Amino acid sequence: MYIVGIDVGGTFTDLTAVDAATGRVVVTKVPSRPRHEAAAVLAGLEALGIASADVRRLVHGTTVGTNAVLERRGARVALLTTAGFRDLIEIGRTKRNIPALFIPTFTRPKPVVERKDRFEVTERLGPDGAVLVPLDPASIERALDAALAAPAEALAVCLLHAYLNPAHEHAVADAVKGRAPGLPVSCSADVVAEYREFERFSTTVLNAYLQPLMEGYLTSLEERLLATGYVHGVLTVASSGGMMTTDTARRLPIKTIFSGPAGGVSQACFVGAAGGIRDFITYDMGGTSTDVCLVRDLQPLMTADAMVGAFPVKVSQIDMHTVGAGGGSIAWLDVDGSLAVGPRSAGASPGPAAYGLGGTEPAVTDANLVLGRIGTRRRLGGSIAIDVERARTAVAALAARMERPLGVEALAEGIVTIAVARMTSAIREISIQRGHDPRDFTLIAFGGAGPMHALAMADEIGIPRVLVPRHPGNFSALGLLAADIKHDDVRTRVGLLRERLPALRDAFAEMETAARLQLEREGFAPEQQKLLRSLDLRYRGQAFELNLPVGRGAAGGEPGALQEIEVNFHRHHREIYGHSNPQAAIELVNARLTAYGLVPKPAAERHTASGATLEGALVERRPVWFGGQAHDCPVWDRDRLPEGAQVRGPAIVEEFGATTVVPPGWRGTLDGHGNLRFEREARA
Repeated sequence: MYIVGIDVGGTFTDLTAVDAATGRVVVTKVPSRPRHEAAAVLAGLEALGIASADVRRLVHGTTVGTNAVLERRGARVALLTTAGFRDLIEIGRTKRNIPALFIPTFTRPKPVVERKDRFEVTERLGPDGAVLVPLDPASIERALDAALAAPAEALAVCLLHAYLNPAHEHAVADAVKGRAPGLPVSCSADVVAEYREFERFSTTVLNAYLQPLMEGYLTSLEERLLATGYVHGVLTVASSGGMMTTDTARRLPIKTIFSGPAGGVSQACFVGAAGGIRDFITYDMGGTSTDVCLVRDLQPLMTADAMVGAFPVKVSQIDMHTVGAGGGSIAWLDVDGSLAVGPRSAGASPGPAAYGLGGTEPAVTDANLVLGRIGTRRRLGGSIAIDVERARTAVAALAARMERPLGVEALAEGIVTIAVARMTSAIREISIQRGHDPRDFTLIAFGGAGPMHALAMADEIGIPRVLVPRHPGNFSALGLLAADIKHDDVRTRVGLLRERLPALRDAFAEMETAARLQLEREGFAPEQQKLLRSLDLRYRGQAFELNLPVGRGAAGGEPGALQEIEVNFHRHHREIYGHSNPQAAIELVNARLTAYGLVPKPAAERHTASGATLEGALVERRPVWFGGQAHDCPVWDRDRLPEGAQVRGPAIVEEFGATTVVPPGWRGTLDGHGNLRFEREARA
């Protein structure tokens, strides 16, 4: 029986299947089909050559929610809110975000729910959750009459301070179910049970906006899979890196908003643990964008605050930084004639010029072809034939338009250099700008285009070590198979930490009881459950907080626990901001609980090589450009490299789904797990 992971990306849909008995890995890629994601998933399963009846578990990461928000093609939403707060979703925090801060013509994007579809109900809760104005049933009926007449396709219920007392929101939801049983309803207390009204309202409205779309997508996928013989449920990876059942994904689709890149970070943690690497930066470069994430002690940094387009999303997620630079990023000339790369992408259709599918503008992939860094022996992703002459023609056409025309190879190298600089800025933002020295980390590179640029990026920012894992082109899909079922819960309990310990104990007890019941319903015995606790803390007077993991004893308020929390918070504050204030009072904001249902992991297949010698892995030699000149480079077949093989730059390592480019000055070794580990050679 097989376990299958599917990563639906903007350019390719990657599939990885692992034989649960032997650990054998099968990988493939198929072109993505925007707005027809389920069709790409089924095409990929067919390309794997595995019968659906032989699949025991299917996990997938999807960009359905992200694309729907960015393209504004979700459902028509009606908002029911506290009287007087109809416009809160549009007023927001009355501030601009960079780069809009410097654009005089900036116009605030409209919320996804129009003003005519926002309705008020008479009620009011105080900041402690106490009822100040009782909920008026007649106002609910009036609001529902207007919402159903709109007609709304989904409904968001966002009442003031409902995170402390959800009774009014649930009463409104019950009234909706009585009038329109099939209408999806999102209550803010169920989506984001913490304070900050604008972020809570925004996240809940987006959840409602996505519910009908996710329902249709998952229903279609399940029905089509059932028709092929697959009888088990479909699991979806959440933004936090854990798995969700389809029931949870239907109810809380907003938690899938950063689903796609999370699998790669999970798999990098798995590879890092096996290889003895605990501190690293993940670098996932695909056809459309690049995602980077910093991992300390095998724990990816997490956040509960992010933006999708112009909208805040307050759900637990892996803290990743994304830039619009991928293999399909298009090179173009700015108004002053300077060369720029991205964020516009050729995507899967028409793709780079070399694909021969109608694209005429040069992309990063075309530049790498011109430089000889991508060979033409293999079909890209196993299905796309590439034409180097089309790539040269596209790059030459751009060169001819420049004020100072460049040679084709010189311009191609410039395109790659600019793309690398853009991606390096993303790593700088998550490391140097947050107090981390990149020289203390290893770069783990994956994605279809990640290994091609990883060593150049490491040179640019000073990272001394790079690891390219096995199956880098399908790495995120493989990571989906290593994920556990995961549930995140939160309770807001604002107040001085020393005074809020009883409330803290009660909050954790409430969350732990609910989490264990949920995991039991999903079939996990007590020994298959793991609970992690953390606190959001800040100095009194600060506006935003830091998350601090705590043990069970600290969460329960055991003797000495308070002092331990305070010492750890001062240290953490100093690490992040460069200073701390041990004399200042510490304020509690939120208590957080993460609950895992531990699933069996597929056994890793030990690396074996079909060729016994390094010479047997040599495919060809070809000219490859580095630093303005062509080098005669060996091209190695990674699948035939023996364990312990050493690769010195300049060189190229090819495999299905990815190419690793080794510039001069770098040396790599193939370890026992099949990872390529690179380090800079000592300078003479």
